[in-house]
Amino acid sequence: MPKRGGTEVFRITGARQGLADDVRGRQRRYVISMTVRTLSVIAAAVLWNVERHVAIVALALGILLPYVAVVIANAGRESAPSLPSTFVPTPARPALGAGEPTEEPAEEAGAPRGTSRPYGRN
Repeated sequence: MPKRGGTEVFRITGARQGLADDVRGRQRRYVISMTVRTLSVIAAAVLWNVERHVAIVALALGILLPYVAVVIANAGRESAPSLPSTFVPTPARPALGAGEPTEEPAEEAGAPRGTSRPYGRN
């Protein structure tokens, strides 16, 4: 893509996301999961005497979400996308197997082994 000065700008497709963007994204995911946890604990308290089964599910969600949120937040940076390799391996040729045994020419009766008559003459 040419710029005004005539120089080309190249796009880097294999670069990682910036560190600040990565931290911001992990913080946002943590805050969202903690908000869901808070809402589920409040729902469990409100629904305890009304709908006990839903309240128990909301309470279980409120108990499990902090662990999941911390694991997701501490997961670290994403791995760098791998670029295609410029090395192209040579295709492997299959090895030749053992050949099938060929039939020996039929020996005529009475002739000693290994002394057959040429071209079928008598």
